[in-house]
Amino acid sequence: MRSIYSKVVLSLQLIVVYRCQALNITQDIQRCRFGDTDCLIESMNSIIKRYPKGIPSIGMKPIDVVDIMDSQIWNNAQRGPVWFMFKMFDQVNYGFENTTITKVRGFDRNPTTSHIEILGEIPSLIHKGMYTAVGKLLLIQMNATGEFISDFQNFKFTLKLKILLEYRNNKRYLKLYELVPRVSLDRWIIWLDEFFRENTDLTILVNQVFNAHWVEFWNELEPSILKVFRSVFTRMIEDIFEKVSYDDLFLN
Repeated sequence: MRSIYSKVVLSLQLIVVYRCQALNITQDIQRCRFGDTDCLIESMNSIIKRYPKGIPSIGMKPIDVVDIMDSQIWNNAQRGPVWFMFKMFDQVNYGFENTTITKVRGFDRNPTTSHIEILGEIPSLIHKGMYTAVGKLLLIQMNATGEFISDFQNFKFTLKLKILLEYRNNKRYLKLYELVPRVSLDRWIIWLDEFFRENTDLTILVNQVFNAHWVEFWNELEPSILKVFRSVFTRMIEDIFEKVSYDDLFLN
């Protein structure tokens, strides 16, 4: 009996410690009044800098290493003398912990009256993973698998959020209905290992061409890349909206 009692007491103590730690974390977060954009920007930037590993108690995922779902960036029809398919998998982003939020809009008492917008910038956003490339360029057949690394330099983003309100336990929760990202950057650097496994010189040449003409490639691939970023930002935000009521995010 004493052993069971001791285990119960220990369990209760652990629960109390866990809850206190969670409360201390949330108390460290600066809450703002509805519509106080300067306060919101300051609070968001403080959270980003102080909690790169995330805050599970409020649904905030780690931002220093961000997993990315498998994605297909290029998918031409497999016919004619030139076609190309390019897929990425086992992907991660590094650099979101260096984000600076520059502007916010729409966090009013009634957030459904307008769009919510979040603007920010990242000095360098690194994208690493594996790729498969299959295609045909006139007489050259391509079938490659390897590692890639990409650097989006001076990465700036605007997120436009459409949200719905849900009521749970007499509190308002935000439901992310749609997220539309817009991005811009000063430079895009990418390296594809073993693009031509049997010909290192040709692999180097392909990478040099890509980086010399990155703007043209960006314009061609931007819609597909935006789908990837939409997924990344959505996964970052939606769990916070799910766990924390909108009213609890703000001062009364």
